[in-house]
Amino acid sequence: MKSLFEKVHLHQKLQLPFVVYRKPHSKTLIGVFQQDDHLYFSDSFSEKGFVFAPFDGMSVIMLVEKSEVKFNSIYFENQPKSHLENESEDIAEKEKFISLVKKGIFAIRRGEFDKVVLSRKETVTIQDFQVENTFEKMLQLYPSAFCYYWSHPKIGEWMGATPEKLIQAKRNVFNTMALAGTQPYQGDEVVFWKDKEKEEQGFVTDFILENLKPHTFNVMASNPYTTRAGNLLHIRTDVEGIINHDSNLKKVIDILHPTPAVCGLPKFTAKDFIIKNENYQREFYTGFLGELNFNFNTNEEATDLFVNLRCMKVIDKETVALFVGCGITKDSNPEAEWYETVNKSKTMKKVL
Repeated sequence: MKSLFEKVHLHQKLQLPFVVYRKPHSKTLIGVFQQDDHLYFSDSFSEKGFVFAPFDGMSVIMLVEKSEVKFNSIYFENQPKSHLENESEDIAEKEKFISLVKKGIFAIRRGEFDKVVLSRKETVTIQDFQVENTFEKMLQLYPSAFCYYWSHPKIGEWMGATPEKLIQAKRNVFNTMALAGTQPYQGDEVVFWKDKEKEEQGFVTDFILENLKPHTFNVMASNPYTTRAGNLLHIRTDVEGIINHDSNLKKVIDILHPTPAVCGLPKFTAKDFIIKNENYQREFYTGFLGELNFNFNTNEEATDLFVNLRCMKVIDKETVALFVGCGITKDSNPEAEWYETVNKSKTMKKVL
């Protein structure tokens, strides 16, 4: 990792954009280093590069023809240690989030939508943020996640370890997933899910299958199963199929993003509620990122995109902002939803 991070430090000094990332279960670290500081946007999703899309807005892309690519094999010398001590509960933040959840439940019971995903931003003070050490710790702790560190001088720095695939596609063959429902992993082999969590995950699966119908064929879905992401468990359904010849990748991505797992159902009604009531900007949290029309490892034309969950924005050497959320249905318990976000925040806090 050291040689690749020498390039990272040089790009930071020159204030140039870059991203370093590792795909799930991979032993290869990939670095994409843009050679100018221009802010490029992807509108048609026909470009080739590494794309970073916000929850709401234009997607930023590091284009293949504007970037240098480097690789490193991943080797760890030391076991990771967390230096962030347990923090006391922020009562004011808890009350504010519980109030937001209650408002969401009331809107669902009034018939405005079936589900909404509500989130919050938590600012954490740290001693001295070290990119290389923090990223290495993330890679060790979350081998099954898509781990990344993304930086652009005109936008900022983001880091994350996300368990959720948005879409993987090669030519017109694609696969995606419906991921929802959350509980802490406690070492149990047998996991029990409540009806609320099963319903939440069912919403996501049904939305994907129903809305992809006009644009795809030969679509197949697995049975729901439990999957682990770090210290959390989720319910997952795998979906695969073929994109129609009269459709394209952009149309499929527009359907999937934002998914009900990060937004709600109906999508646009839930999204409108989120924007009006969360009282902060999600920015790139619950957006997506990854390789667009280009596999940087093989130079093949392929897409591999992930939903930006379990992430943080680096404000400065002493401050980071964490982003966490949870799915709300008519049966949600507001206090339990607060503690779900607390559990999810531990994913990033463990690397600090």
